[in-house]
Amino acid sequence: MTKYSYIQTIGMAALMTATACKTQQPDTSTTATAASTDKAIWQSGAYAVYPDRVVQGDHVAKALSPTEITSSYQSPANEFQSPEIMLKFSINSKDNEMPPGMDHQFVCLAEEGGSCETPVIKFGQQLKATAPAPAKAFLPPNTPLTVRLDMREVLAAFQKDGFYTAYNGSKVYKDDFKGVYIAGNSSPLSWDFDNLASREGMELKDPDGDGIYEVTLNMNAHREEKFTASHWKLSLPIARYPQYKSDYVLTDALYNMTLEEVVKNIEADSTFRTGKEWAGVWTRDISYSLILGLAAIEPEIARKSLMRKVKNKRIIQDTGTGGAYPVSTDRIVWATAAWEIYTVTGDQNWLRESYEIIRNSVEDDLLNAFDQKTNLMRGESSFLDWREQTYPKWMQPADIYASQNLGTNAVHYQANIILSKMADLLEDKQAADRYSQLAAQLKKGINDKLWQEEKGYYGQYLYGRNYLSLSPRSEALGEALTVLFGIADDAKAQKIVASTPVYEFGIPSIFPQIPNIPPYHNNGIWPFVQAYWTLAAAKTGNELATVESLNALYRPAALFLTNKENFVASNGDYAGTQVNSDRQLWSVAGYLGMTYKLLFGMDFQADKLVFQPFVPESYKGNRQLTNFRYRNAILDIEMQGFGNKISSITLDGQPLEVAAIPASLSGNHKVMIVLANEISNKGKQNKVAHHVSPVVPTVTFANGKLSWQPVEGAVNYTVLKNGKATQQTTETGIAVQAGDFAEYQVIATDAAGYGSFASEPVAVYAAALEQVYEAEKVAKPAKQPYKGFTGKGFVELSKKVNTTVNFKVTAPETGMYAIDFRYANGNGPINTDNKAAIRTLKKGTELAGTIVLPQRGIGEWSDWGYTNKVWVRLEKGIHQLSLTFEPANENMNGEINQAMIDHLRLIRVQ
Repeated sequence: MTKYSYIQTIGMAALMTATACKTQQPDTSTTATAASTDKAIWQSGAYAVYPDRVVQGDHVAKALSPTEITSSYQSPANEFQSPEIMLKFSINSKDNEMPPGMDHQFVCLAEEGGSCETPVIKFGQQLKATAPAPAKAFLPPNTPLTVRLDMREVLAAFQKDGFYTAYNGSKVYKDDFKGVYIAGNSSPLSWDFDNLASREGMELKDPDGDGIYEVTLNMNAHREEKFTASHWKLSLPIARYPQYKSDYVLTDALYNMTLEEVVKNIEADSTFRTGKEWAGVWTRDISYSLILGLAAIEPEIARKSLMRKVKNKRIIQDTGTGGAYPVSTDRIVWATAAWEIYTVTGDQNWLRESYEIIRNSVEDDLLNAFDQKTNLMRGESSFLDWREQTYPKWMQPADIYASQNLGTNAVHYQANIILSKMADLLEDKQAADRYSQLAAQLKKGINDKLWQEEKGYYGQYLYGRNYLSLSPRSEALGEALTVLFGIADDAKAQKIVASTPVYEFGIPSIFPQIPNIPPYHNNGIWPFVQAYWTLAAAKTGNELATVESLNALYRPAALFLTNKENFVASNGDYAGTQVNSDRQLWSVAGYLGMTYKLLFGMDFQADKLVFQPFVPESYKGNRQLTNFRYRNAILDIEMQGFGNKISSITLDGQPLEVAAIPASLSGNHKVMIVLANEISNKGKQNKVAHHVSPVVPTVTFANGKLSWQPVEGAVNYTVLKNGKATQQTTETGIAVQAGDFAEYQVIATDAAGYGSFASEPVAVYAAALEQVYEAEKVAKPAKQPYKGFTGKGFVELSKKVNTTVNFKVTAPETGMYAIDFRYANGNGPINTDNKAAIRTLKKGTELAGTIVLPQRGIGEWSDWGYTNKVWVRLEKGIHQLSLTFEPANENMNGEINQAMIDHLRLIRVQ
């Protein structure tokens, strides 16, 4: 018997035992009418949902009563892991050994209880597998793998030059060398380079000092987190919450399980924790959770939790690339959560308090992140904040700051809409008009710059350096928010829901997937995103998309017996993603949202609660939601039938002219809703197979030719010039002359028509177009012993030192000039912390733009890079450019806002 079949046997035994127990304990809480359990409500080739169970292959999750569920599901991840191992080495947790797409290949063909060892691999020289793995070969669990690495060439460079030059020209200084680490595609390996140093067992050691480093890994380890509970039974009091009953015992039980997880996620200080594995309040997590349903049932805990994410009467951006704000700017989703609390409670003090916080934050964002050319906000993808999971590897934090993302712009749009509504309620017409106009600008920017008519959905983001182009990938959360917030008009909304790619197990965070990146955001499905997608589908009236999306939430909750943070998009399994957690707060909220906001259609507004139910025909029948507290009223709500139109609605037996409860209502009341049993739009959706796009080409320019290495699977290449496609070729190079400024990128396209990300921009121009102004010539040089600078030194910027640095520059011709700064910021890692430095660039006294100097690595002050670019029009002659620290340039740390600048670079681009 294999371990997999053993697990199945144990799971089924638990199911049979639990079923036997049911016969001894009569169910006292089911509804009077029950749907037949023999007929599937919905099914596909992947799984089926019945009134009392979910069936996926040999796995069954069954609701024995509204307070008890069993599941035989166990992850098959250990049994089917490939022996083909892709790996790479990393100095100082950087992807600096070989170009993207070039990995070491090793096939570990071990017997059960055996081990593997690689040949000695030379750093920077690719090891290729001698033969592919046999078709039915799998890596046995707990296989030791010893990897040996020759670092002698690197160490010799340290001794000779004091630094090692990586494949991409970056320098690793001997004094900055912290260690060499291993990355890869098979557990416990990860492609998350930024976190390698903090992952136990990923560092290679050289105990005998011969320059040959090695590490032994336990491959395909048996991990407890791969095994979910087989039985859930209600054990905590949930009576104070709204109670839900329907003809479908499975959904009733999952609702009660979810309420119990709400209770478990309440901390002793009356705030919400982020999940079983994640203590504390996180801005985006709590915000998206409150909008989905938690604000409705725990408004005071919601308010306390939101206020934990406020500092100096501004919203805290607590996570994000390169030191958080303003590389990441999606903190503003807090505004929508704050509005949800107001509409639920009607609390005027909260209205005034939250209005000031949101307004201060929006005004800072307008100064630090708004692009007037595109009418879009800069900043990292909302929620998709793990750099390599959704961006090409060449993008530095400064590039991510300069990008303009769909989901992030959607939440900025909604924040301005909410500010306008709040200002109206507070009788400030001037402010109301101002924020309404700003929202209109953002809406125009999203529709002008991100919409893809040929695909029927919005693109992921604008990205590049001096010239931006649109990534055509879909982004599930952003697509859903444009529908829910009304950014997409009705015609666009219909297209989005029908056209955005979805998988058998739900909607992937992005599509297509990125090569050589493990599941998490990439190749991942997140239940909270699925919830927003379900609500978006319902808003368009698309029944097919709505019911399939709803079942994509029921399936994992039932099989896993918890509301998991995420799961693998391509196979529906919770094991295999980079990080996961039980009872993840926004997944919990997503399930609640399906009850309150989908089935009962609750829309909380400033002066009323509106009902807009959507019950798919397959879930027709009777349902009740009792003990629902709305402001000063307690509502017992009954609903019959199916559809998205109300046939009749009564309050305490009296007909309501409109399907709304006034905010002034108090006391106990009964609401009866009868649906019209019709849905006019059966709808369609774009079901696709799992697909991984080609590797990003690595492009170079030399001797009048733009060249790139062949990309596996590519049938042609598209060349972009200044962000626009100029030609398509099957060759791996084109002739290019250096004259006027031009920026080139290449996209590799596969036979299915899917393109890679665009390559790192290569700027080609005459040398005379560029000027460099050394910082140490205009300000006192810093005394720190850092290396790698140009000229004779560098200058420190902090809140106390060099708060203004003035440069006199000469424009040889009138035109547009791109300005950036070579800088270092070793105050934190690339992937977290909050010490991104921010400065304002001025031309004379005129505001020119914001310069962001993100973190580049802990203590890595000799790792230099360029900031974002700011374009400034200069007349021929001499100009003063100033880099200043302004009040709006405060970062999330508040104290450390520091960087070193090496020089200013001025390039005439037009």
